[in-house]
Amino acid sequence: MMTIEQFYKGATDLLPEGINKEIGHFNVFKIDDFIAKVAKKGAMPYDRRAYYKISLIKGRNRAEYADKVIDIEQQALLFATPRIPYNYQPLDADQGGYFCIFTDEFMTPAKSAVILEDLPLFQPGGYPVFQLSAAESEELTTLFGKMFVELSSDYAYKFDLLRNYVLELIHYGQKLRPASTLNPVHNASTRVTSLFIELLERQFPITSTRQQLDLRTAKDYANRLAVHVNHLNKVLKETTGKTTTEIISGRVLQEAKVLLKQTDWNISEIAWSLGFEQLSNFSNFFRKHTSQAPQVFRA
Repeated sequence: MMTIEQFYKGATDLLPEGINKEIGHFNVFKIDDFIAKVAKKGAMPYDRRAYYKISLIKGRNRAEYADKVIDIEQQALLFATPRIPYNYQPLDADQGGYFCIFTDEFMTPAKSAVILEDLPLFQPGGYPVFQLSAAESEELTTLFGKMFVELSSDYAYKFDLLRNYVLELIHYGQKLRPASTLNPVHNASTRVTSLFIELLERQFPITSTRQQLDLRTAKDYANRLAVHVNHLNKVLKETTGKTTTEIISGRVLQEAKVLLKQTDWNISEIAWSLGFEQLSNFSNFFRKHTSQAPQVFRA
């Protein structure tokens, strides 16, 4: 996982004086200026970051989120969370826009208004990339411009104002999502589904070879939720179109791909961390879902 310190390594002149005096961390950049300063570092790595990022990208790009690839034709708004690895690569030389980075601690004073990981924008499995019209792009350019100006000001309460700008960006993205994803029907089925997803995601990311999944099977989750496994399967099938096992397997597979590509752990260590007591079981699982052996995928 890339830390704030690693982000700035080799480009410390981008760090405004006094920015670390405030709790947490926040910064905002013009993309063309940033590209010019860090181009020597090469392509953006595909990895998790220890911070949130919201980007207004102008130009043709290709974004990777977990195991999804999304082509951006003109301009787009991107949201990134520490829970999911990502990168984006320019597909032409005409690049512009802004991006801001911030930590969860920076947003702590605003927690009464919003909890970031509870928002659909930051939930795993979604597509947190929104293609924008010219008018939407211009509106967001103005907002990012305000951030850029405010960060350099000597206003005593500028960080409070910057938090509000971040929240405005988040709510702008929320409104770009289909209404059905923002206003779910709060019934028993959706509550069970929500609790299941929360239990599932609480186990990730895997950050150490000493960490192992606590819940691995549909029965494990059903027991923790105090429901019969058949009821859990029925509810998830109704609300997601997938069985409990399919959802668990999909999330485990996503994490397996990240660990194979982004760590130097041996495959036995990865298999154990993901709940496979035998390497052969993990290899069979991975081959079943990708038609590749783990070693081939890693290479």
